[in-house]
Amino acid sequence: MSHLKLFGFLTQLYVDEGEIFKENQLLAALDISELEAEKNAAYSRLLQAKRNIERVKTLMKKKLSSQRDLDDAITSVETTRANYRVANYNLEKAQLFSPFEGVVVQRYTDLGELQTPGSTALQVASLTGNLIVRVSLTGEEISLVHLNQKVEVHLAYLGVVDGKISKIPAIADSQNHLFNIEISLEENQITKPFIVGQLARILIHSQTDNLVYRLPIEALNAIDEQGKALITIEHNNKPVQQAFTIFKLDNDFIYLLAQDNAVTLDVITQGWNKLPLISTKK
Repeated sequence: MSHLKLFGFLTQLYVDEGEIFKENQLLAALDISELEAEKNAAYSRLLQAKRNIERVKTLMKKKLSSQRDLDDAITSVETTRANYRVANYNLEKAQLFSPFEGVVVQRYTDLGELQTPGSTALQVASLTGNLIVRVSLTGEEISLVHLNQKVEVHLAYLGVVDGKISKIPAIADSQNHLFNIEISLEENQITKPFIVGQLARILIHSQTDNLVYRLPIEALNAIDEQGKALITIEHNNKPVQQAFTIFKLDNDFIYLLAQDNAVTLDVITQGWNKLPLISTKK
């Protein structure tokens, strides 16, 4: 984001959305005529204050001035120098220069509009090293990723691009309670036509130390009072309903915690509601 630091009306705007600019190029500016006049006046007062020190020193040699007059003259120089620095700062902050070579992503203002300190004038992006994809993860998903982790980014009509996780927030977004991570893309000929705002599909490979059964969601009979999943399995040629601790659940599969010495399950996924079930606990 690029901000103008002062109050004033925007009188110069040299770039628009989608335009590329050079490093240190002037992008926008407020009306600076009054600020330039104030800077010049402050500089003149500073020069006068410096000359006054020499004049006082000359008078002191002739015993026509005192040390107090010299101290006042030195203080006046420091005061006028501070005023000059403020005037110079105000003039600089009334103009918006680019810190790097980049492109204008979005423009938030127009010529003649009143600008206030902190308001955003332009959203800009660097032309190099700035290909970022943002992904929102749940609290459970965020625990499965780490910085610099390799991921696959699928771009519509462009193919698969390699990327890595470059930013993981410490806290979730206050509105949607999701963790917004950033993935930096490797720059190559595929990503050149990449457009800001384009949707992408992210594939993140992860693994945990937990042993689980992954079952089709259709295998879930019900959830008991302890929050465990009731599943129908075949045991000794008989349908038996057992309870398992749920590790994770999505639209397609249910993941149930298994022990290190867990045996293979023969799960009944269809027609279990019509069978005479024998309920057991595991």
